[in-house]
Amino acid sequence: MSYYAAQDYEPITPALCRERLAAGQLGRWWLPDGPLEVRGEAREGRLLMVHGAGSGQDSTFLEGCRDALAEHGVQTLAIEFAYMQQMRREARRRPPPRIDRLVEELKRWCDTLTHSSLPPLWLGGKSMGGRVASLLAARDDAAGLILCGYPFHPPGKPDSLRLSHWPLIACPTLVVQGSRDLFGSREEIAGYDLGSARVNLLEDGDHDWRPRRASGRTQASLIDEAAEVIAAFMAEHA
Repeated sequence: MSYYAAQDYEPITPALCRERLAAGQLGRWWLPDGPLEVRGEAREGRLLMVHGAGSGQDSTFLEGCRDALAEHGVQTLAIEFAYMQQMRREARRRPPPRIDRLVEELKRWCDTLTHSSLPPLWLGGKSMGGRVASLLAARDDAAGLILCGYPFHPPGKPDSLRLSHWPLIACPTLVVQGSRDLFGSREEIAGYDLGSARVNLLEDGDHDWRPRRASGRTQASLIDEAAEVIAAFMAEHA
C-alpha cells in the first residue's frame, strides 16, 4: 500500500473505524478492504462516495465535490475499489471487473461503515460508482442515493440503457447531471421513466460538469451548485 502510506492512511480495524466515526473523528484510514477518507461534519448526513471507472478519489472532480459537500454540511466517506488499488500499485491502467463484483465490494464497505450509533449512510458516486451504488440500493435498499453524472448509456449507444434495475429502487434518489453529458443528456433524460427520482441538471455541464467557456460558468461553480442541491435533498429526506 505504498501509495496510500505516502498519503498518511493509518491502518485500523473496522471496529476502531466505527468508534472513531461515532466520536466524530475525520481522517484517512486503511481497512481490510482498502482506503477510506472521511471529510466534513455530518450536519446534513453521511454520503459514501464511490469513484468512476478510470479515476480514483484524487481526481479533480471528486476532490472538488468532497470539499464543496463538506462546506454544505455533508460528510463524505471516500473509498477505492480493489482494482483501483491495483492500478496504483502497478502504475498502469486496468479496466474494472464485472459490475456484480463491485456491488459485493461496496456491500462490504456498507457493513463496515453502518452502525446504530451513526447517522444513516447514503450511497452515491461518480458515473460507474453511482451505477454500482444504485444496483446495491435496488437489491438491498439504502437510506438514499446521490448519483453524480449517472451513466444512463455508453456514449454513442443511446439504446443500451442501464435502467433495468431502477424500478426496484425504493429510497430517495437524486441525479445530478450535466445538461450536455454524453452518458445521458437533458433531452435523453426527459424521455426516461425514472420513477420518483429527482433530476437536477447543471446547465452546460459535461460528464465531469465542465461547462464551455462561452457559458460564463466554471466547473468549480457547477460543483458548488451541485453540493448545495445535494445537501438540501439529504436534509429534506433526513
